[in-house]
Amino acid sequence: MSNAVMDKPPVAAPSPGSGALKQPRLPRWAPIGMAVLSIAVGVGTGLAAGLASRIQWGLIAAAFFVLATYALTTAVEGKRQAKDRLVTSLVWVSFLLAALPLASLAWETVARGVKVLDGYFLTHSMNGVITLQPGGGIYHALIGTLEQVAIATLLAAPIGLLTAIYLVEYGRGRLAKAVTFFVDVMTGIPSIVAGLFILSFWIIILDFGYSGFAGAMALAILMMPIVVRSTEEMLKLVPNELREASLALGVPKWRTILKVVLPTSIGGITTGVMLAVARIAGESAPILLLVFGSQSINTNPFEGAQSSLPYYVYEQWQLGNEASYDRAWAAALVLIAFVMILNLVARGIARWKAPKTGR
Repeated sequence: MSNAVMDKPPVAAPSPGSGALKQPRLPRWAPIGMAVLSIAVGVGTGLAAGLASRIQWGLIAAAFFVLATYALTTAVEGKRQAKDRLVTSLVWVSFLLAALPLASLAWETVARGVKVLDGYFLTHSMNGVITLQPGGGIYHALIGTLEQVAIATLLAAPIGLLTAIYLVEYGRGRLAKAVTFFVDVMTGIPSIVAGLFILSFWIIILDFGYSGFAGAMALAILMMPIVVRSTEEMLKLVPNELREASLALGVPKWRTILKVVLPTSIGGITTGVMLAVARIAGESAPILLLVFGSQSINTNPFEGAQSSLPYYVYEQWQLGNEASYDRAWAAALVLIAFVMILNLVARGIARWKAPKTGR
């Protein structure tokens, strides 16, 4: 190789700030500005067209936001960035369309439920209360819900936990496939089917009466597959190295599961159980068939009719007067608060029991 070629200095690469690598970009405030403009266009179009529904205004604004963002980005940044912003806009619009009904429902429930929600409402029943007049409370329904959900949890949680342990740790062959199949089938059955099964078996065939325990058995059927699936996934997350290390020390498999596998996954298992409890707390179809409802306080779930919060909401709304409507909204607010508390407890347990990282 000649000296001329060897002595030739290398070509300098363009600096990051040079004009050759600079690409036109929309300012950071462009999405916010486009959203404000879209809202203005939606409101203006709705008023000009005489559209009374605010939902129609929102849909017009959402469509304008997506199309205008794509057109503006194409003109400034090119088609490649425009496609990225188009997908991002669709994600945000879909999120808002899904969140707005939830927010509206929560606002409506709180606004109408706080009218009669007080200490008296929580500590009195509907026994002897004229339904056309204000008064009464949900104490009997609250007691019924707590007892029925507790019994369903005591029935479903151990069975679901042991089934999941079998599927993950021992399950092989046709039996494991059959159990997995039936768990999948039970996950999708309607709640009314579980209620009809307990009605035909417990009340019609065995000739037991309506009770909170009958409703709890139907709720346990609905809860069981959720516990199985959530526990199964948590057990699969436990590293096999932990099992192998315990077995290498001569520890029996059952003790390895009890002392190593379950403590490692206890946070996720508890979270799954709490979410399953929140799932069944609002069920009304099995309660209508099996618990039968009651206006008075019944603290014995094994004998006599008993009420619950979902049944109370249905019962009060069916009466069709202003006082019963207020009681129904207040009971719905209490039920939502109960489910939210369960979800917060589940998140707290999951964070408390989560594996610690770092020092």
